[in-house]
Amino acid sequence: MTGQTRQRLRIGFVGSGFIAHFHLRSMVGVRNVDVTGVYSRSAGKRQRFVDAVTELGMGECRGYATLEDMLRADDIDAVWILSPNDTRLGVMRTLHAEVKAGRSKVVAVACEKPLARTISEAREMVRLVEDAGLNHGYLENQVFATPVSRGKEIVWRRAASTTGRPYLARAAEEHSGPHEPWFWQGDRQGGGVLSDMMCHSVEVARHLLTAPGAPRDSLKVKSVNGTVANLKWTRPHYADQLASRFGKEVDYRNRPSEDFARGVVALEDADGNELMIEATTSWAYVGAGLRIQLELLGPEYAMEFNSLATGLKIFMSRAVTGAEGEDLVEKQNAEQGLMPVLEDEEGVYGYTGENRHMVECFRKGETPIETFHDGLAVVEILMGLYRSAETGETVRFPAPELEDYVPVVARRHG
Repeated sequence: MTGQTRQRLRIGFVGSGFIAHFHLRSMVGVRNVDVTGVYSRSAGKRQRFVDAVTELGMGECRGYATLEDMLRADDIDAVWILSPNDTRLGVMRTLHAEVKAGRSKVVAVACEKPLARTISEAREMVRLVEDAGLNHGYLENQVFATPVSRGKEIVWRRAASTTGRPYLARAAEEHSGPHEPWFWQGDRQGGGVLSDMMCHSVEVARHLLTAPGAPRDSLKVKSVNGTVANLKWTRPHYADQLASRFGKEVDYRNRPSEDFARGVVALEDADGNELMIEATTSWAYVGAGLRIQLELLGPEYAMEFNSLATGLKIFMSRAVTGAEGEDLVEKQNAEQGLMPVLEDEEGVYGYTGENRHMVECFRKGETPIETFHDGLAVVEILMGLYRSAETGETVRFPAPELEDYVPVVARRHG
């Protein structure tokens, strides 16, 4: 995709919650960009986001009470879709309608992971964005994480070039549970922890196994095998905790989603070599905070990364007291003891690199390395894993029976 280069890209955010603020903070490390608009149904959240843009010096931002008003603004070139999973297809339909009718000057759109809740929804996202002629990017931050970028470059340049390509990628992500009630609602989110977090794991693993410069579809999925479980949050004490935190919206005694998931993905490269992905995710991990663990193994080498094995640590004794917070690491679970500190969470997790890449591609009219097509491929794997967990059998690809599949915990009952 080519086009005229813009001096600066002006972005409108759809959504003003936790992940929107994470993206906003990362934009401080991105050049040639301004955040000029935000749409959110909550007037209070809109204003807090506008105030945050001003405080960070990221441009003159206006809050919009309707999505259509923001899309029709003269100072919005691209849209970042960061709203809850069950709203994203509706946002894309509105954007498609406004662009096709000539009422919007938006030229590009980026969507937070996962792209959609089902394969049919993801296919519709792809159809809409291409029919509207928009450049598009899939926001999978771990692909752009600084350890991933540096580690992949070294492994493929020094080790794979002399002893053979890597054949096994392991990816794990775990924390103590999401911030917002909709994440815990299977129908709104599209599942539980498998949908929420394994989308990260399978895509970063797929990225690490893909040769530099090769298209992502150079690796073919052959089969998937998945397991899900409810380890912590269905226990009465913890189900009651969720009810106390979120009210009637979250009922884990009667409508739980999985808080543990394991997946094995078998792939094949263009030369017929067998490759494997092992992924695990959990909302039942209680440690210092969010933990990401990655490994890449080949014939004569191995790469590994643990996000909590930080260089910076701070010790606080029992005499140090204060309010709970997340000022040391995301999903922080304690305020005392020997604590790891991520001094640049946005950079380490990949948000800065991700947004820098998307902004430059959109600004120059180039195709990003992660597009809606990659988002669709991830959803296909996730649905295969859910189906495998439901049936207890390995799902072999291609799997046309997954086109209309909905995970058990996402199905509406009654």
